[in-house]
Amino acid sequence: MYYQEVVMIDFQESLLFKLEPIPSDRMLETINKFLIEGETVFSVFKTVRDQLVFTSKRIIAANVQGLTGKKVDYTSIPYSKIQTFSIETSGTLDRDCELEIYISSIGKIRFEIRGNFDIIAFNKVISEYIL
Repeated sequence: MYYQEVVMIDFQESLLFKLEPIPSDRMLETINKFLIEGETVFSVFKTVRDQLVFTSKRIIAANVQGLTGKKVDYTSIPYSKIQTFSIETSGTLDRDCELEIYISSIGKIRFEIRGNFDIIAFNKVISEYIL
């Protein structure tokens, strides 16, 4: 029997998110309405219905809820609130890589990124905003 894990991006409920990188043109249109002047998107990821967007100012999570998907919970984490972060590169057999961030009000959040993703280059970009 095939089992597919369905993971929602909900920082109050779960601390592990399995993500797939997607092109920024597939980002939910509503997220553009949240961006402030000068804020740019540099990475977009998705689960089954949810999305995680890394901008030049923050991480935005869109948690699509309900059967119709019309209700969406948006969470914004400014980089200034991140105390520590770490990355784990993929291996030969385990092709997934990981990003962990720690925020005192939430705790540790681990993002597992599926497939062939350059976490080293991503680390350099996110370091520009967090450090």
